[in-house]
Amino acid sequence: MSATSLMTIPGHVDPVTVPRDAITARDDGRVDLIGLPRAAIAALFAEAGLDAKAAKLRSRQVYHWLYHRGVTEFEAMTDIAKPMRPWLTERFVIGRPEVVEAQVSTDGTRKWLLRTADAHDFEMVFIPDADRGTLCVSSQVGCTLNCRFCHTGTMRLVRNLTPGEIVGQVMLARDALGEWPKGRMDVAEEESESDYTSDGRLLTNIVMMGMGEPLYNFEHVRDALKLVMDGDGLALSKRRITLSTSGVVPMMARAGEEIGVNLAVSLHATNKDVRDEIVPINRKYGIEELLQACADYPGASNARRITFEYVMLDGKNDSDADARELVRLIKQYRLPAKVNLIPFNPWPGAPYECSSPERIKAFAQIVFDGGISAPVRTPRGRDIDAACGQLKTAAEKKSRAELDRLAEEKQAALD
Repeated sequence: MSATSLMTIPGHVDPVTVPRDAITARDDGRVDLIGLPRAAIAALFAEAGLDAKAAKLRSRQVYHWLYHRGVTEFEAMTDIAKPMRPWLTERFVIGRPEVVEAQVSTDGTRKWLLRTADAHDFEMVFIPDADRGTLCVSSQVGCTLNCRFCHTGTMRLVRNLTPGEIVGQVMLARDALGEWPKGRMDVAEEESESDYTSDGRLLTNIVMMGMGEPLYNFEHVRDALKLVMDGDGLALSKRRITLSTSGVVPMMARAGEEIGVNLAVSLHATNKDVRDEIVPINRKYGIEELLQACADYPGASNARRITFEYVMLDGKNDSDADARELVRLIKQYRLPAKVNLIPFNPWPGAPYECSSPERIKAFAQIVFDGGISAPVRTPRGRDIDAACGQLKTAAEKKSRAELDRLAEEKQAALD
């Protein structure tokens, strides 16, 4: 099977992922450095002919420029000798996912349709709020889990995203938001405070809640998030990163131990029959097993509560009895938890409807009266299909000719 062909999936209950190289091969033979830690960059430089000492020095410099400064050309690396920059350019590249289309919602939410170097499409979303900005990051092209309320689940899984394609989404968002520090490294003594600024921070939080199941691409997600959390890299605190899983129980402890970010769980039901229907992985890892894994999650505490995501489906999981059972389960397993109630976001052909505002309010009140925080998530980006459960690559909805036309219009606007 080629690296870019569709994965063979035996079923949506227990999908099997296919190992993939950490770097997507390029037609021009150059190696993309985005997604690689310092040691890997040093090893590549050594293989390319630098001695060990020079490879270590250059890797440290390049790493800083890649992840702290966000440059996209080696020529911009002003503290690297000028003759060295063409050597780097000839052998390596600083990649970003290609932007096929960018949309902005009436509420300020932004959605990007992105393309990998081997021509596969996926999406990311940025949600601005008064006191924070949250980037919703994808981990796979497509998804295998087939959660029935989720539009992404109607896609086939094409492949896992590499660490570079995952961290590249964060870097691309910082590009778009203008959040990289400005300044020159080779004239530091002449810099003023105005020459080196961070432009404020609009992107404050990351959620692994885009396309795909992060725990079925664990190693690549882990490696990408380590770059995001590295104080010498993108330097975002693990307390500001949340990983969402549909319930891949065997990988949850590893996620807590090896990544250590906040955990969110797509629960969506309080009994086996309903969850089997809307979250089919429940047939493999049941509610009791899932909640025990939550109770055992490393680092969970009242200060770092587990978030249970609960999409409100009319007549399916939104009764008073469901609310009371949700409270009972959380208390039974003594979970430090909060519940995010998510009004169902419609998409063409969806088999469900959203619960009424009155029903959602009544459900939330029962959970709150049980001593558990239960905020109702305000739908964002619905008009551009960027809301929770709506992500499905626009490439499947638009013809090639239409995408080419949009790209031409975008270029004309820039010119």
